[in-house]
Amino acid sequence: MAVKAMPSSSGIPVTGDRRVLPAPGFDSLIWTAALFRAADGCQHLDCQGGPFRVAFLSTGDDDRVVKATVYSSVTGAWSAPVCLDDGCEGYAQLKRDDIAKNLYHLPYVMPRRVAVIGDAVYFTLRSVDKILKYNLPNKCFSMISQPPHDLAPMALMLMEDSSLGFACINNSSLCLWSRKVDSEAAAEWVQCRVIELETIIPDVDLDWEPFVVGSAEGVGVIFISTDAGLFAVELKSGRGRKVDEPGQYFSVLPYISFYTPDHDTLL
Repeated sequence: MAVKAMPSSSGIPVTGDRRVLPAPGFDSLIWTAALFRAADGCQHLDCQGGPFRVAFLSTGDDDRVVKATVYSSVTGAWSAPVCLDDGCEGYAQLKRDDIAKNLYHLPYVMPRRVAVIGDAVYFTLRSVDKILKYNLPNKCFSMISQPPHDLAPMALMLMEDSSLGFACINNSSLCLWSRKVDSEAAAEWVQCRVIELETIIPDVDLDWEPFVVGSAEGVGVIFISTDAGLFAVELKSGRGRKVDEPGQYFSVLPYISFYTPDHDTLL
């Protein structure tokens, strides 16, 4: 799949299928997007070719406003854009804080992988790595509270229990955090794991400041860019392996699609 007039494309490497979408209808300075199935209960096993939606999140090129729009393969059109404004209290407070500190405020959408949970898309804003949530059915933004630590940059991910999580490098450790919501809908961040990088990637110069560039959902793999190359860290085994040479990695999106037609009969 590709979006016209946008510098990126994607598809299904195994089959070679590719879809080209029309441009959303407004100019974007920077953007990110999420592809997900339109069918309820889809298990992502063999759903190539079915109906889908694309959530497109961007910072406007002219007005510098964060916008969200959703493409439907059923209608073949984008929805009317929804703008992030002071109606989102968390965002309004962020603007007030920036003004109080005499900082130039630019809501710069990070062009990195987002996290999709249910009908919500989670993404981050530049430098401070503020987490924003866009609710598709309600067509509204909200800001997610973060751990009381300086953990930028972070890579959002879907945890095994389907909660929102993120991975980041703190000093010499790979840290995993998960957002837990209790029965009263109160949420808190819990640090669920810490892995010392020196034990899994011994040749890395930690002064170079390695950082997380992506994850492979469902298989427990985190990708880390270092001065020695790109490494894949398996969370279950705690082992790391080099998968590519050093380079300017910013966001890694691994393609995973395995399906056995007789899957149900094998279980």
